[in-house]
Amino acid sequence: MSEVKFRNSSPKRTYSGKELSDYRRYKESLAKDFNSRCGYTDCSDFWFGGKNNFQIDHFIPKSKSPELETKYSNLVYSCSHVNRAKSDDVGKYLDPCDMDYNEHFYRDDLGNIYPKEHSESAKNMYIKLKLYLKRYSIIWMLDQLEQRMYRLQEIIELTKDIEAKELLVEITMKYNNHKKYLRVTQ
Repeated sequence: MSEVKFRNSSPKRTYSGKELSDYRRYKESLAKDFNSRCGYTDCSDFWFGGKNNFQIDHFIPKSKSPELETKYSNLVYSCSHVNRAKSDDVGKYLDPCDMDYNEHFYRDDLGNIYPKEHSESAKNMYIKLKLYLKRYSIIWMLDQLEQRMYRLQEIIELTKDIEAKELLVEITMKYNNHKKYLRVTQ
């Protein structure tokens, strides 16, 4: 199997307004800055029920440094699974905005996440945050499928291939019905 980039676009904290008294009020800005993806797994918030079900992780736990509770520079948009696994641990973590995760993690062809051999922090995170869980590779594969469906649509528009168009319509309908079902149940 080949090594695939962990993520295509790194998150960047851009909020420059005044410090808010409640860190939860940053959620809109965090979702935007993190591309609506978990800072640690790069999974889209859609697959977890959307922004309402995503959480805000305190990179340095607020229980350890209460003065950082409302500092935007200490907040990470995160899926609940990772946020709970990390909890109040102050272990060797890589801030997703300060480090290029592609230098520390990779995926295989099936979307499984792996730490790079040279990165002790990535190895620690892989275990502590349970980055080996199958859910993250499934979500990555669904995202890849959707991107390929969009690309196939572009090709069909250029070539006018009727058989390919019928196949795309069939696949797209099944995929969209599943996504509609997920949206209704969220």
